[in-house]
Amino acid sequence: MQGWEERLRSQGYRVTEQRADVLAAVLNLGHGTPEEILARVQVDSPRVNLSTIYRTLEVLEEVGLVTHAHLGHGSPTYHSVDEDLHIHLVCRSCGAIDSAPAVIAEPFCAALERDHGFSTDLGHMAIHGVCHACREDAAASRG
Repeated sequence: MQGWEERLRSQGYRVTEQRADVLAAVLNLGHGTPEEILARVQVDSPRVNLSTIYRTLEVLEEVGLVTHAHLGHGSPTYHSVDEDLHIHLVCRSCGAIDSAPAVIAEPFCAALERDHGFSTDLGHMAIHGVCHACREDAAASRG
């Protein structure tokens, strides 16, 4: 992610190794919970703890480098804001997370605005269902 150091500095934050490590873990994972990010960071920095991960994610989110969504019960899932705006697709069978372009939801969002005066935040939207692979596995086991 280009320019992340300048974004931190311009908002009064120092560039630290831990911030770099956490951002790299988020980018590498694509979508990751704080616990998953911690596991990735601890490969190279075993002394980092979960509270450091949460504090660092808070700073990275404040400066606009990462964002989060609640994809189910438990910890939020973080991802880079450099990704195109997308809707999270969460498989309730295997837990896989995929994404679909947010543009696919524009008619739905327009209807919510028109009929209910409700403005949506698609960056936090998660749709739960069953992924293609799990549906195929289920069909194969029935067949």
